[in-house]
Amino acid sequence: MRKIILFVFILLFFVQCSSIKKHNAHLTDLIPVDQLKSDVDFTYTKLQNLHPNLYWYIDKLALDFKFDSIKSTIDHPITPLAFYKKLSPIVAAVRQGHTFLYPASMQMTKKETKALVKKGTGPFSQFDFDFFDNKLYVVNNKSYDKNIQVGSEVIAVNGTKPFNLIQEYNRYYSSDGYNTTLKTTTSGKRFTSYFTVQNGIKDSLTYTLKYNSIIKLVTIKRYKEDSIKKQEPKPRKRMTALDRKKSRVTRRKKRVSGYNADLKNYNRNLNFMEKDSSVAIMKIRSFNKGDFRPFYKESFHKIDNYKAKTLILDLRDNGGGRLNEIVDLYSYLADSTFVFLDKSEVVSKSSLMEGAYFNGGSFAIKILKAIYAPAVYSYLLFTVHKDGTAKNWYASHTRLHQLSSNAFKGKIYVMINGGSFSASSLISSNLKKSKRVTFVGEETGGAFNGTVAGFMPVVELPHSELKIRIGLMMMAPHHKTEIKGHGVFPDKKISPTLEDRLQDYDPVLNWIVKDIKINK
Repeated sequence: MRKIILFVFILLFFVQCSSIKKHNAHLTDLIPVDQLKSDVDFTYTKLQNLHPNLYWYIDKLALDFKFDSIKSTIDHPITPLAFYKKLSPIVAAVRQGHTFLYPASMQMTKKETKALVKKGTGPFSQFDFDFFDNKLYVVNNKSYDKNIQVGSEVIAVNGTKPFNLIQEYNRYYSSDGYNTTLKTTTSGKRFTSYFTVQNGIKDSLTYTLKYNSIIKLVTIKRYKEDSIKKQEPKPRKRMTALDRKKSRVTRRKKRVSGYNADLKNYNRNLNFMEKDSSVAIMKIRSFNKGDFRPFYKESFHKIDNYKAKTLILDLRDNGGGRLNEIVDLYSYLADSTFVFLDKSEVVSKSSLMEGAYFNGGSFAIKILKAIYAPAVYSYLLFTVHKDGTAKNWYASHTRLHQLSSNAFKGKIYVMINGGSFSASSLISSNLKKSKRVTFVGEETGGAFNGTVAGFMPVVELPHSELKIRIGLMMMAPHHKTEIKGHGVFPDKKISPTLEDRLQDYDPVLNWIVKDIKINK
């Protein structure tokens, strides 16, 4: 039996290596014109068959014209990356942030990735960047070159101007609807990905930096700290009962709050601002990581015990996550019993089967899926239906929900920005109806009236081998606005500046603190 398992492991290893090698070789292939046009048709067909609200922000005639027009521009063979640059703006024209084309890029085996990590920190990872007023800045210097000043403008990297690259790649994806805050908020973080797609992973980069009107060239190489040396193993300390208890507490906190080992922080945090604990601050970085139910149950129990009168909920740069989590959190914040979502529109029962269930997975997984397919389809027969219309609906969190026992009744401030997307926007939309909630910051990156997400399969185009992600469910919050195609607007708009970032000053939180004191 062990020999069989070892054989299968070795076989899968070589299949993976061969697949990656084949993929990387394909990146430089020139794809024939007829195959490129076939992939254009394939993309539009998949969107029409799977996407439930394809013409929400663009009418059918306009999108038809775009897909027809792109084929007329393909008159010679091109590489997958060149094809990506032609096709992705058409997909982005749908203006749905969860639906986009992935760029063609190099892949690495686990062995290659491990070897790269062993070589040290890359020249991009040694800095944090942010984008202000169409300029890229170094906002954190983690490199070995401490002469580089925080606040230095990055004029070029290996001769590439950040503004030009960001402006180009911003055409290749979309926020939900017409808002621009998603791109302005995330462009600084996305720049390194854009550069790597264009140029591959580099062991050294030459930065052209500007600080106090002085321009200089600096070459940053991959860096491995010499100070990290193997130390003599310490004698193993016998754990006491108290040590074991502390260890269990730490492990539980990491599981419940969602510990990020790379960033060394928690996904969820609860703190109290005032000495009398009258103001609670809850920071949620995403709705993905950690065991959320005990966190919210224990947090709101603590808030109730401390008799906090004000809650500050920080959803800035929260890109979304699980629907179950935001419904659970909302049960502690709503004013009364609530319906969280309207029925979610889908193209059909078969779109969920084709797109979400049968898409992806190994050969063995696909066999298992085929076996269980009748049971899954039977489930969809009861959950997907027409409700007096020609459309198909999927019921999820459409029932009446009760408030949690420790639901918060005091004043709530919600901090938002362009990085507040998807699930963050959905819960913000429903909170917007409450008169005791004040939003501070910038317009959310996700749309107020909903998004097309839920199940989001990744489909590979047959010839170019580019991949497209498509949302399958039109998810709309129960509370809506008449303003089409925009996010949740703040009641008090505050946009942090470069100086705020460099001085670690939070103008949004500072305004809230002042407002709390004024209203006391």
